[in-house]
Amino acid sequence: QVQLVESGGGLVQPGGSLRLSCAVSGSVFSIYTMGWYRQAPGKQRELVATITTSGRTNYEDSVKGRFTISRDNAKKTVYLQMASLKPEDTGVYFCNYPTRLGADEYWGQGTQVTVSS
Repeated sequence: QVQLVESGGGLVQPGGSLRLSCAVSGSVFSIYTMGWYRQAPGKQRELVATITTSGRTNYEDSVKGRFTISRDNAKKTVYLQMASLKPEDTGVYFCNYPTRLGADEYWGQGTQVTVSS
């Protein structure tokens, strides 16, 4: 079955950086658009970055210029490089397939990012 395993989160001070990774198993990877989602405390999960099979990227306005999504098809992994982190970036980060049917079944545990001094 499809498994999405996120890692790389942690506690970081405002202005700091983190690199998140999402390893995919049990599925073909290279043919799907991938996305990173964020769920802040008390809020709904939101899509913050996507990357298509051709490498085209798109970002939610609040992270533009600070976050970079990338993918390594050989490793079946998608990354999120986060810089200039702000307290409002705090939340649990998940990866998933934003356009794949049935993707609601694939949510992993996510990785916690806390931005605080």
